Amino acid sequence: MFAHKSHLAHADDALAERGLGRAHHRVLYFLPRKPGGTVTDLLDILGVTKQSLGRVMKDLQERDMVQSRPGERDRRTRLLYLTTKGLELESRLFDELHENMSRAYAAAGEKSVEGYWALMQHLMSPAAHANFLMFNEATPKLNNNKRASQDHPLTSGKP
Repeated sequence: MFAHKSHLAHADDALAERGLGRAHHRVLYFLPRKPGGTVTDLLDILGVTKQSLGRVMKDLQERDMVQSRPGERDRRTRLLYLTTKGLELESRLFDELHENMSRAYAAAGEKSVEGYWALMQHLMSPAAHANFLMFNEATPKLNNNKRASQDHPLTSGKP
């Protein structure tokens, strides 16, 4: 608990400065990893209610961080993307968290990191674990930790 709180403190502060919270952060994190996903996709990944996601999406759209576009095949489908402003904030938040995790991984060593990921996966419910595996298999990888813009899908690299 103490490590988790400390790890997220900078992100929490940066979000709070903008009147945002962890729910917003989760959306900002997942959208560039699956650009053009739908609300249904995001609901499945986040495991929240449509009402809860709607509030968060409204906040992010009003702040010009998320945009919704009609689908190419079905114009009723709304495809979700981070805007440049959203990508900039997500990048800032992610880069700080990534640096912190990299330091911890380097200090702990490879076997400890593998053990950590095995432990985390076994703490997940079967449904959460299935979503985790599906997300990792279906998600385009970030190229050298760069984010996708609303016009450029992700093609390779690590998340």
